[in-house]
This record gives sequence, structure tokens and C-alpha cells, in this order.
Amino acid sequence: MGGSSGTAVCILNCGAGTCDPAVASSLIRQSAVEHGISCEILVPEQGDDLTALAKEALTRGGSLILAGGGDGTINAVASALVGTETALGVLPLGTLNHFAKDVGIPLDLEAAIRNAFAGRIRAIDAGEVNGRVFLNNSSLGIYPRIVRLREAHQRKGMRKWIAFAKALAYVLRHPSSLYLRLRIDDVHAGPRKTPFVFIGNNRYEISGLAIGKRADLTGGRIWVCHAPDADRWTLFRLTLRALAGWIRESDLEAAEASEVWIETHHRHTDVSADGEVYRMVPPFHYRSRPGALRVMVPPESGG
Repeated sequence: MGGSSGTAVCILNCGAGTCDPAVASSLIRQSAVEHGISCEILVPEQGDDLTALAKEALTRGGSLILAGGGDGTINAVASALVGTETALGVLPLGTLNHFAKDVGIPLDLEAAIRNAFAGRIRAIDAGEVNGRVFLNNSSLGIYPRIVRLREAHQRKGMRKWIAFAKALAYVLRHPSSLYLRLRIDDVHAGPRKTPFVFIGNNRYEISGLAIGKRADLTGGRIWVCHAPDADRWTLFRLTLRALAGWIRESDLEAAEASEVWIETHHRHTDVSADGEVYRMVPPFHYRSRPGALRVMVPPESGG
């Protein structure tokens, strides 16, 4: 927007209790006025389809849609904007905010609001699996299992991080493997038995101080890695080393590609995309959509 006049819509999802919607709305309106922008603020109810809200906002012809929330909220809104000329403004209100960190969005709310209205537009890549968009990563195997179990514990009233720890402990005590075939671009990698497959929207660092981060979101590549089949204790050690940042690249098999196909013998498989888990029908077709999402980033940021 760069400070020019225009219209915007903000989808402000404070459902996780990470912000006061009244305070955040006031800050957004004030900043919008300062930048000569008319901004409508939508505060969704629990269970609302955020992608549908964003698609509806697109029909109003605005040049900017803000998404306030965690990575799941950002993904839901971005899914409606991929392939359009409408820019995404990111207000990171989640616990981890992986996407905001990798793109260079300020984590402070007021700074993020100013960036959304006065930053510069940068085209970045999106990933896609069977038509579903992801900005960070997707996975099969361990992580979707953990999320399903965590959600079950939370429905019984358990707090999120306690539920996560309990789910992680269960999965490590009761490991399972995926039987699959990989095709990476035009190369058939053959059958594999693995506890997980991780697919990144561009390459992730998997060792050292930068573990879990991406240096580039414009490479136009899908990054796929998986662990060799492991027994329970090997898997436990590998997981702990990954969490501690001590994992070695030699612990995993990894490759970059523009497209990846994954076949399994299951009729349905849980697949995660930016932390949300979906039941999907294989085969899974992953692809990069280079430069498909326009994001407001700080003027001085390389993103």
C-alpha cells in the first residue's frame, strides 16, 4: 500500500486468547486512518470458515487483506489470496508465528500493523498438496498423529501444551511406520518405510542455531525429507536431538524439487498443512507455486 489511499479488510482471529480484539481493532483502525486507508474489521466466531471469509472479502475489491492470528489463521486467509493480486498483511498473534518470522514480519502488534499498511509488497512462494495451500510445511506420519491425539486430550479439558506432551509420549511409546513410494520430479525413489515425511515450502535448516528456519521463500522449490525406518528408541533419540537442535543432515534423507508425488497403500491418510490436520486421499501431489502470494513486508526486509 505504501501509504496510498485504498481499502482493506482485516480478519482478526483472537480465539486463542492471544490478544484483546477491542484493543487490537482500535490499533488497526487508528493506523489505517493515519495511512489514508478504509479498513473493515471482521472478528470471526469459533468455527467460522476463515478462507470463506477471505474469499468474500476479495469480492469487495480491496487491495489488502490483513490476517490476525497464528499460523493456521494466516494459512486460511492466504489460501484465498494465492494467485490473486490482493496483498496479505500479517498480524502475528499466535504462539509460534513461524511464517511471520521467516518473512521478516515484526512480532510486535503495533509494528506489524504499521507494516501491513505501509510496507512493501513482496511475491513469495506457496506450497500445495492436492490443491490445499501451505505456507510453511506439510507432513505425514508422526506429526499428524500427535495433533489428532492432542486434540482428543484437549476436548477432555486438558491444556494445549500438556496435551501435546502426553500425545508425543504416546506416539514415541507406540511408533508406527508409513509404507510409501516417492517420485521427486521425474525420479522414482522407490518404496520407503519411514516414521514421517516432512515437506517444506522451500528448504528448512535442520541443524545448528537456525534449525527450523528458512533462508529463502522465493526459490520455487519443495523440500522433502524423511527419516529412515527406526525402532522406538532410535526414534526417541532422533526426536530429542531434533528438538535440541543437534540433528545431523546425515540422520535424514532430503531432496529439493518442483513437484513430489507420494503414494501409500492406505485409502485415507492424515496430512498436516501449517499445523492443521486433514484427512486426504492418496496419492499426494505436492508442488511449488512460485511467487503466488503477495505479502506486505518491511521496506528494509529481504523477507
